[in-house]
Amino acid sequence: MPINKAEIRILIPHSGLMCLLDEVTQWDDWSIVCITNTHRDPVNPLRRDGRLSAVHAFEYGAQAAAVHGGLRARSVGTTAAPGYLAALREGRLHVTRLDHVHLPLRIRATRLFGDRANTVYEFFISAATVVVAEGRVTILERA
Repeated sequence: MPINKAEIRILIPHSGLMCLLDEVTQWDDWSIVCITNTHRDPVNPLRRDGRLSAVHAFEYGAQAAAVHGGLRARSVGTTAAPGYLAALREGRLHVTRLDHVHLPLRIRATRLFGDRANTVYEFFISAATVVVAEGRVTILERA
């Protein structure tokens, strides 16, 4: 059963247009798959001079990890501990701009290890069969 944007906004602290993910299509204890079209939205808050740099793909990956943490917490009757993005490793961009990608983005994030807000995820972002970006994010619990 897909999870829509309104429910995603409940799971993460990003509000309004800063919630970049449109839908969760599947998830389990170790991974999540999200879909979005916000990279094509002319009012995307990450755009500068009408352009959306590919570097912002890393925020899409981090938000998918955050949603996954929220869903995992909710599945055991709690809420996710507040966390922050502490590190990005092995980030690779395969395009220069996200706004030039005319298909929906598919974001897959997989939890490599950790629990609660102290976790490491790898993510892959694609549009159909084309890889857009990939990397690893470390999320730490706020003290």
